[in-house]
Amino acid sequence: MNNSDEMQKNSEIFNVPNKISAARLVLAVVFFILLPLKFYWAGLAVFVIAAGTDWVDGWYARKYDMVTKLGRVLDPFCDKILICGAYILLAVEMDGDFSWYGKIAGWMAVVVVGRELLVTVLRSMIEGAGGDFSAKMAGKLKMVFQCVAVGACLVGLALSPEGESIPQWLEITIVGSVWLSVISTVHSGLLYVKAAGSYLK
Repeated sequence: MNNSDEMQKNSEIFNVPNKISAARLVLAVVFFILLPLKFYWAGLAVFVIAAGTDWVDGWYARKYDMVTKLGRVLDPFCDKILICGAYILLAVEMDGDFSWYGKIAGWMAVVVVGRELLVTVLRSMIEGAGGDFSAKMAGKLKMVFQCVAVGACLVGLALSPEGESIPQWLEITIVGSVWLSVISTVHSGLLYVKAAGSYLK
């Protein structure tokens, strides 16, 4: 591949990774439609596919050198829509049918949304000034815990349509993943604040 082809590939705005990110946004909308209709198994399948595309688009962009400015905005935006929307809707769906410690509660959704808004503002400030505010390992682990929590809660809803008891292993999984997701959300948010503070100084 010559230099002109390489430059054209890197400058293409809507390349393959960005198309994958856009597909994740469409899948998120489908997921948001399925949840209120109580199609939890179908919602789980859509969520798993959508969450999986987060890894695929990043890997593809790095492997084939297709990282673009649009991709650096679109990828985290689609992640935030999927996760924030999932937490908000699950807080509604799980209200009243699960123990206070074994579900995604409304205040947890507020914490997740608040953290994402804060990081978005910090990222726009830093990258607008020419700095690099790429995702850190803590942020990636946070995403993993959040996805596991969402998946476990969806299984719990699917197995207890009328508020019935769920298997003990599933309850333990929900409790562990939900609280780990909240702790990692707060922790990663604080790390981003610290990094942004250091850069702004």
